[in-house]
Amino acid sequence: MWLEKDNRLVREFRFKDFQEAFTFMTRVAFLAEQHRHHPTFHNEFSYVRIELHTHDAGGIVTSKDRHMAEAVDGLLQ
Repeated sequence: MWLEKDNRLVREFRFKDFQEAFTFMTRVAFLAEQHRHHPTFHNEFSYVRIELHTHDAGGIVTSKDRHMAEAVDGLLQ
């Protein structure tokens, strides 16, 4: 579930291992290019945290972030 915190949409993901986590981040990277919206990734082994906010809007959460979050969620289905 995405949470809005400190002007960011944030979600944490757990995977079985580093390879699965990195594969997910790569898929998100391709998605980000399509959306022209680039997340902040935090990764440690099988843990990934993604943060979304719109730089052009002053670093706040916008509909662009919400659309990107929905697209990321679609990768997990």
